[in-house]
Amino acid sequence: MAKQRMMLRFARWHIWLGWVVGLPILMWAVTGLWMVARPIEEVRGEHLRAGHAALDPADVMFPPNIGEPIHEARLVSQPDGPAWIVTAADGGRWRYSARFGTATPPVVEDEARRIAEAAYAGDARLAGVTYQPAGEAPTDARTNAAVWQARFTDGTRVYIDDATGEVLALRTGQWRLYDWMYGLHIMDPQAHEDAHNPFAIAFAVLAVLGAALGCILLFRRRKARVKA
Repeated sequence: MAKQRMMLRFARWHIWLGWVVGLPILMWAVTGLWMVARPIEEVRGEHLRAGHAALDPADVMFPPNIGEPIHEARLVSQPDGPAWIVTAADGGRWRYSARFGTATPPVVEDEARRIAEAAYAGDARLAGVTYQPAGEAPTDARTNAAVWQARFTDGTRVYIDDATGEVLALRTGQWRLYDWMYGLHIMDPQAHEDAHNPFAIAFAVLAVLGAALGCILLFRRRKARVKA
């Protein structure tokens, strides 16, 4: 009798846990299925990224006077010529002309258009560019820096760092939907980054408990049938 009462209690807990975690489990299954059903290369828009132009070392010079210790200097190709992207020891980032060794001012709208068109290899046309101040960039840019957002007519967005002219991200319409699905999957619908959050952990624990109770009940039921 004691075992029967315990199994009955387990069965009730299993039903209640099923009601509690049923919707999250369905959401995990639907979002996970959508994400794995799409080729990740297509989602990332790798076919829409233009290659980098080769640089002639004879035309490159390093800035003669940066004025402060630096952590890193990278040579990149940009539409207006090669540039050094310099990261200072304090984390600040700037760019210098690799032809003249002089500091280059922040990106303006016309240059943002040229950078976006050079980075994009698709057939759509550029619909427009918008400046986003620091801390106000859309979530899919994944940065707090000031950026230029370039929008193409096929839904592609290109994000360009205002200070360095680097292409920080190329986002397709599929990527934005994928990112939204991922945010639901990890239960972080705002930032789409923190999988270690209390909601995901709590529902995962409840789902494990519900599944464990189901396995216990199934095993006991099969054992009772064998005896009968």
